[in-house]
Formats: sequence, C-alpha cells, structure tokens
Amino acid sequence: MSGDDVNPGRRRFLTAATTVVGGVGVAFALVPFISSMQPSAKARAAGAPVRADISKLEEGQMIRVKWRGKPVWVVKRTPEMLGTLAGLDSQLRDPASEESEQPGYAQNEVRSIKPEILVLIGICTHLGCSPTYRPDIAPADLGPDWKGGFFCPCHGSRFDIAGRVYAGVPAPTNLPVPPHRYLSDTEIMIGEDEGIA
Repeated sequence: MSGDDVNPGRRRFLTAATTVVGGVGVAFALVPFISSMQPSAKARAAGAPVRADISKLEEGQMIRVKWRGKPVWVVKRTPEMLGTLAGLDSQLRDPASEESEQPGYAQNEVRSIKPEILVLIGICTHLGCSPTYRPDIAPADLGPDWKGGFFCPCHGSRFDIAGRVYAGVPAPTNLPVPPHRYLSDTEIMIGEDEGIA
C-alpha cells in the first residue's frame, strides 16, 4: 500500500476517536484519586460547629463539649467569681488579653460575650495538658491567694476564672476562646460566630 492510498478523513477520525476515548479513560482514572483528596464525612463533621445546651448549667458549674477534637469548657460564673477578676491584673501575664487567642468580642476583662458564661478551649498553652477546674477559694494545695480558676497539674500553670494566665508560670498565653455565638439564652454554637460584632 502506498502513501497515496491513505484516506486523510479516516485518519483524522481515528485520531480524534482515540483522543476522546483516551481522555475519557484518564478522567475515569482521576475521579477516585481526586475524590480521595477530599475530607471524609467524618473529618468534615469533626471540624463542624457544635451546639452546647446550657439550659441546665447552674452557677459555678462547668460542662465539657468536644469541638475539633478539643475539649471546650462552658462555665457559668457566679457574681462572686466575676468580682475577683478586677483585682488580679498585677498578678497576670496578659490581663488585657492582647497576646492571646480569642475573637474580638471576647477581648475584655471577662473574656466572654455574656459576663456570666465563659467559653474556653480546655488545653494548657504550655504543652497541651488539660487543666482542672478549681473554683474553690484558697484551697490548701493552691495557697491563700487562689481566687478560683484553672490549674494545670502537669507543670503548675495557673489561670484565673477568665482563663487569663498568671505571671511566673510555664504557660505563655491565656487559654484560647473559640469562636462562638448564642442561638438562644439556653444554647451556644461553638465554632462559628457569624453576626457577632
């Protein structure tokens, strides 16, 4: 067969058909690969906002909620607890929360939207231990100056009842405040804060 007997139309058709079939094959091969790079439903759920029911939360009590694999504490503070905050500034490393992680609406003395409700990520900013909630005043093991707050038993870091770190302890910053908003007087959404100024 000589080069004169070649049908150029047929050659273009076969080249185009081969290209289309090859392209479809590549697309089918890439779909599972690209899908595997997307986060799983479990991973998406782990990062999703969570609701916290605070309707049964009594004064002085704390509940724990899990968000993004981290413990989040919701504490209902008493007027007495809130009264201790003003006198502690000289003992704290960052009393105005200028170096700490919190949304703008929580950068205040009480580090919260509503003074009586505190929302914190319960992980020490030193090495990631989980501090204990110690609302008791002047317990024997923490000394007569203790006004209540959070104590990390791993290395002795202390935080006041607003999660602000005391000076002279290993933790470098205040406990983080996660983004959150109130859905109602009895429910908080942790992980999102749309509409909060």
